[in-house]
Amino acid sequence: MAGEVRQPIDLKALEKWIDSNVKEIKTPLDLKQFGFGQSNPTYQLTDATGQKFVMRKKPPGQLLSKTAHQVDREFRIIAALGQTDVPVPKAYCLCEDDSIVGTAFYIMEFLDGRFITDPSFPGWSPEDRKAGWRSAIDTLAKFHRVDYEKIGLSSFGRHFGFYDRQIKTFTTISANQAKSEDVDTKKPVGDIPHFREMTEFFKDKKKQPKDRSTLIHGDYKIDNLVFHKTEPRVIGILDWEMATIGHPLSDLVNLTGPWTWTSKSTPAPGKAGQSTTKVNEFDEGVTPGLPTLQEVVNWYISDSGYDAAPELKWGNAFGAFRNSVIMQGIAARYARRQASGTTAKNYGEQMVPYGQYAFGQVQALQQTTDGKTKAKL
Repeated sequence: MAGEVRQPIDLKALEKWIDSNVKEIKTPLDLKQFGFGQSNPTYQLTDATGQKFVMRKKPPGQLLSKTAHQVDREFRIIAALGQTDVPVPKAYCLCEDDSIVGTAFYIMEFLDGRFITDPSFPGWSPEDRKAGWRSAIDTLAKFHRVDYEKIGLSSFGRHFGFYDRQIKTFTTISANQAKSEDVDTKKPVGDIPHFREMTEFFKDKKKQPKDRSTLIHGDYKIDNLVFHKTEPRVIGILDWEMATIGHPLSDLVNLTGPWTWTSKSTPAPGKAGQSTTKVNEFDEGVTPGLPTLQEVVNWYISDSGYDAAPELKWGNAFGAFRNSVIMQGIAARYARRQASGTTAKNYGEQMVPYGQYAFGQVQALQQTTDGKTKAKL
């Protein structure tokens, strides 16, 4: 998955710094860049002994948000979770000196396993497919059960008011992202459809989920997990850029997103204005071994002790709203030619469909008395 270096760094300067600071890594190094990841450039380092490591750094240039790309926070939570039974790569070092490779970076263990980009697990047996999803849920619940005070992360985020903070943050970030102009066409990225209407709905305290406080990953999904090479189990969680202390519902919503995209009542992302009536891998009974949404939510409730079912509809709507802001951010980075991933342009084009999809979910919730719906999952 690592190949051409699209964002070059000073390899000699990096090797010199490593020689002085990281005894586990032996220079000289072979450098490649991963194609996945839409935010922080990620590289594969192979040292003189053939051992592989992963380096993540901030993007170059002036950044759109001061709260994004904080590789120091990524390093901090990975290092802290190394004390627990949550599967994470070993954290080796953090360098905040911009003079070495241009921006701050950290180096972690390379996990030699399977990266699954399709959450329906194509090519897996029905038994392994179900076990893979069970492991993903078990790993998430295990992470949410971590006592952040005991591992030194009490100051990693505010302990209350997660969704209010999210709304405030996304409002500011989205306004800045909308103004970003394409370096060639000078066309601005523009606003997310129905943005203000959605924020007014989500601000309503009577409709919000009950406040909770756990460590959250911020982008917990199948393609941010590493699975064992031959067994259907998670051996590592990657991409900790958006981790903080917050509401566990947000991670569960992100993981179970593939089921919500098969909704028949609202257009799915990427299919604005169209009905999602075609058969989908996540429609019940279509993919042998694939659990239902009800099953995975029940697994999570059993493993975590938090009954998220009554709040899941609201969480799904907010998750879609949040994703529209993320897609807008990718579009803004692509416009400024700061995007890390090779598929940034395609992701950025999902901003409008995601916004329309999220608003459709909000409209459905507005037709209920409590804004949450208690219908079967």
